[in-house]
Formats: sequence, structure tokens, C-alpha cells
Amino acid sequence: MYTTHSFNRNQLVDQHVPLVKRIAYHLSGRLPADVQINDLIQSGVVGLLEAAQQYDPTQGASFETYAGIRIRGAMLDELRRSDWTPRSVHRNARRVSEAIRVVEHRQGREAQPRQVADELQVTLDDYQHMVRDAVCSQVLSFQQIFDPDSEGEDNLPGHEFDPLQHVQAESFRRALAQEITRLPEREKLVMSLYYDDELNLREIGEVLGVSESRVCQLHGQALLRLRARMTDWTGD
Repeated sequence: MYTTHSFNRNQLVDQHVPLVKRIAYHLSGRLPADVQINDLIQSGVVGLLEAAQQYDPTQGASFETYAGIRIRGAMLDELRRSDWTPRSVHRNARRVSEAIRVVEHRQGREAQPRQVADELQVTLDDYQHMVRDAVCSQVLSFQQIFDPDSEGEDNLPGHEFDPLQHVQAESFRRALAQEITRLPEREKLVMSLYYDDELNLREIGEVLGVSESRVCQLHGQALLRLRARMTDWTGD
């Protein structure tokens, strides 16, 4: 297997430290405040070092693409190990998704926040708190759905991939893309600015003229709406 000389590996690492920071800050925008950005950067640097050691340019992927996958993976692994999301948050996220599914099935159109809150038998404020918390819990389970680079090494040249899995993954992405187009316009715009343009919540708030907290609500509501509509695929 191809390996770079030590000097070249060090050079790759030095040149791509800003990539670690960019990914860390982008990821931190959907995490609780007690998750330290420095912890993300530290785990991301480990991923970068591993990428520099294992990168094989003959396989066709650029180093930035390869490193980005390894950096994100290292950060997500660290978050999984730290288990920062309370069980109650996961439980409430499932409750909200199920309530959205029930309301939309019953009414035949997109569920409004007040309707979902009524279905849950909670106040609108409580519902909005549940949505804000849920957007944090979705970072791991939705990372692979919305981030095309996050499927790990299976996407990289030189790794075996089951054809059936490939067909299923492609079908899932097409179904998800279709559901994203059916989101309410404001939620769809937040998704586009966040995942396509890679703006953080504060920057999106400036674009939309709303608070960062409101953007977080819209983001979380979009994710939970998608989760509700994709239950045939996710098994939730």
C-alpha cells in the first residue's frame, strides 16, 4: 500500500488543521452547550493524523475528502463514547415524531406546532423545548442521512460495498430527498442553508432575520418531521 514520506504526512496534517476546526465548529452548532469545542478539535486531529497515515492517493479520492470523512468519524465516535444525550431527550424525540406522523396522517397536510403540542398534550412552550433538545439528539442518527461524506470508509475507493446495500442506500436517499422537497418552505430553507451552504445557526438566523433559538426550533422540527415521514425506512 502507498504511504507518504514522513515529511509529506506532516505537511498534509499542517495544511488541513483548519479543516478540523471548520468541521468541529459546524458540528458544534447542533450540540449541547456543555460539549466543548476543544474536545471535538482534539478528536478531529486524531482522525486527521490517521487519515494522513493511511491515505492512498492511487485510490482516486482527494486527501481533503478522505480526511473529512475520518475527521467527522473521529468526532462522532467521541460523542458516542461520551453519551451526552439524556435518554429523556431520545424518548421525547420519538414522541414528537410519532405525534407529527399521527397529525399529518389524520389531516392529510403538514402538522403545525400547535397541533403537535395538542397531540402530545403539552404546552406550545414545552413542545418547542422538546424540539430544541431533539435537534441535538439527531446529530448521530441523522448524520449519515444528511451528510454525504459521513458514511465512513464504505464510500472510499478500495473498500468493498454490497450491491444490495448500495441499491437500498440510493433508494433511501432518493426517498429522503423527495421528503425534503415537501417540507414547509421555512424548514426547507433552513435545511438548505445548514447542510448545503454549511452556515451555522447564528448565520442562518441573520439570513432569515430571526433568533438563533428560532433557527434551532425550525431545524429540529424539520428533522423530526422527516423522521416521522421516513418511518418505513428507519423502523422508528
